[in-house]
Amino acid sequence: MIRKIIQIDESKCNGCGACAEACHEGAIGMIDGKAKLLRDDYCDGLGDCLPTCPTNAITFVEREAAAYDEEAVKENMRRREASKNETPVAAQAVSQLTNWPVQIKLAPINAPYFDGADLLIAADCSAYAYANFHNDFIRGKVTLIGCPKLDGVDYSEKLAAILQNNEISSLTVVRMQVPCCGGLEMAVKKAMIKSGKALTTRVVTISNDGRILD
Repeated sequence: MIRKIIQIDESKCNGCGACAEACHEGAIGMIDGKAKLLRDDYCDGLGDCLPTCPTNAITFVEREAAAYDEEAVKENMRRREASKNETPVAAQAVSQLTNWPVQIKLAPINAPYFDGADLLIAADCSAYAYANFHNDFIRGKVTLIGCPKLDGVDYSEKLAAILQNNEISSLTVVRMQVPCCGGLEMAVKKAMIKSGKALTTRVVTISNDGRILD
């Protein structure tokens, strides 16, 4: 059908978006920095957008166009309102873990991934307390985890064997501020003495509310 409908001169459009905001039917959208008439059947031909355009890029024309579809416009408005109320979904975090198993008790003494590795030895709870644990600690490291209080073992023997049988480049210990985590740090120190290896070691303590204390 021939009817009155808007026309947008893209050469005049400065991309301000005022017309898209003024169009209650959702007929106008911003694409590549320019206003576009998205669907003929969304445009009612009343021109609420015209007076908002600072560059006079919008005019009326009479041409062949689909009839204004009020029901389609209402459905479009419902979809737009629903999308505004949706809770944004966080981007999927990417795991930085490169070895398995990670439990100290289960880890093999010899494994190819230990050769030249920067070794992370972490308390079980630290990954739950510190939000960005994968990116800040696991990235680029071989990871072993444990809890001396729960496991009820002295990790120093196993860790000493790993240090003796592999060329470890560095050690990072991540522990919680609670006293029982001192057992993990002590096991690493004893393991270095038993293995006869003097490695560059960093100890990081995480608070119960997820802050790095040192």
